[in-house]
Amino acid sequence: MYHTIIIVGNLGKDPEMRYTPSGQAVTSFSVASSRQYTGQNGQKVKETIWFRVSAWGKQAETCNQYLRKGSKVLVEGRLTADPVTGSPKTFTRQDGTTGSSFEIYANTVRFMSTRTEGEGEGGGSEFPEGDAGEDIPF
Repeated sequence: MYHTIIIVGNLGKDPEMRYTPSGQAVTSFSVASSRQYTGQNGQKVKETIWFRVSAWGKQAETCNQYLRKGSKVLVEGRLTADPVTGSPKTFTRQDGTTGSSFEIYANTVRFMSTRTEGEGEGGGSEFPEGDAGEDIPF
């Protein structure tokens, strides 16, 4: 059996790189994928899903070097579930509401922002209006 997921979105914060005890690089970053549509009542509806992405090896080092908060990426990988429940990991936000974290082990990460879009504080912020201030769940 085989499955793959492809997402396109923006990094919610700068990536974080660490090394396993065996010396392999692992970089983690969060990606927000959003869409807007008009509901049945005529009102605009904004839907944002957050994904937690892990890249490994040379790809991890490259992601850590070039990606920044707001960078647009395409990620292709394997969706992982909570080993206990088989569902996305759930958490409680600061406002008391429940959220979920979808986790992806990246096979491919494609950088879609230009170099200037990802530079500096707030550079490359391509979040749909209102997303930039939303609390990142991880």
